[in-house]
Amino acid sequence: MIGDPSPDAAQGEAPHHLPIAILGVSFDPMTLSTAVDRIETMVEARRPHYIVTPNVDFLVQARQDAELHQILVNADLVLCDGKPLVWASQWLGNPLPGRVAGSDLVPVLLHRAAERGWKIFLLGGADGVGAEAAQRIAAAHPTLRAVAHYSPPHRALAEMDHAGIIARVQAARPDIVLVCFGCPKQEKWIFRNYRAAGVPVMIGAGGTVDFLAGRLRRAPVWMRRTGTESVFRLLQEPRRLFQRYAGDLVGFVPALLAQLWHQPARPDKGASPSVAPSSTAMAYGIKVQTAGPLHRDALESAPHFWDRAMNQEGHCLIDLAGVESIDSTGLAFLVHWQRRLAQVQRNLILFRPSATVRAALERMHLTEKFVITDGLSPGPGPAPVSDRRRTPPASNGGP
Repeated sequence: MIGDPSPDAAQGEAPHHLPIAILGVSFDPMTLSTAVDRIETMVEARRPHYIVTPNVDFLVQARQDAELHQILVNADLVLCDGKPLVWASQWLGNPLPGRVAGSDLVPVLLHRAAERGWKIFLLGGADGVGAEAAQRIAAAHPTLRAVAHYSPPHRALAEMDHAGIIARVQAARPDIVLVCFGCPKQEKWIFRNYRAAGVPVMIGAGGTVDFLAGRLRRAPVWMRRTGTESVFRLLQEPRRLFQRYAGDLVGFVPALLAQLWHQPARPDKGASPSVAPSSTAMAYGIKVQTAGPLHRDALESAPHFWDRAMNQEGHCLIDLAGVESIDSTGLAFLVHWQRRLAQVQRNLILFRPSATVRAALERMHLTEKFVITDGLSPGPGPAPVSDRRRTPPASNGGP
């Protein structure tokens, strides 16, 4: 496991892709190699980041757990862990370049850590598992600096000694922390503590520590490539996984079918072109005007315009009154834009969103992600905003 990267490890650089929203969670279009490169930039930046690797189970849980949904939406990097989500992206008209499972990502990341001299911390797993994993990592990567580890007592999230865990992590001064409490506990722990810990990168790694320790075996390569790895895992742990997989099937399929039902059709090749977007410099930043369909095709038809708009200083106000339809790529694009601005304490303001846009945001539980205004004019500009990720939303009830 440790010395055997995923079959996707040899993939080349991904071409320019747009993000895709699946059940209200926006996925970054990454290959394994581009994901590791992005993580390296996070380590070099030295400010706290967190990464999630949602699979079908994550998305099903997030539909009932408002806190988990917001955590997934606001993560610095959202990687697709599961072939069913890759297939879903294809059906939604914007294929993800591939699956980047946590159990595939970590071995390649350990190799990069050994090359760069990074320090790794394993947090979680059953008693003794972290120590076993650290020993096996050291054997596979002799040049890697000693891997610190800690398995806290098994307690509910509210009863954990968060301050004590953070102190242990800070004492080790890691560059990357792999948090292995299982979903949603690990994602909630990370979200509530990653800033206080001050670690450049925290990753929710689930059962990866068991693979690293040799407690569980990965499925054969052909099963990983064909999307049947879940069958292999079910045979290994039938009592624990059968009910989860059955619940995921019941929760995911109808929700995805509903998203597909509302997904607007792509325009015919012979259709008239969309109205070209435009921008105006304002005192607070930039105002963008767009109309017609906000689809993958429309975004790809003017890539330089949208790249420039996303890289402008200050806030951005985008007038959506004339947007007649928006697909899963358009929604994800807005989410990524807002996330990027929030990292520097700025906002993407949705100005006069059409009824179609509002309905799509509500279906995907994304309305609370944005500042939305229907004012008659943009006014003097939005006030500064704090990063919404600092305070977790309520954990009870649906999103």
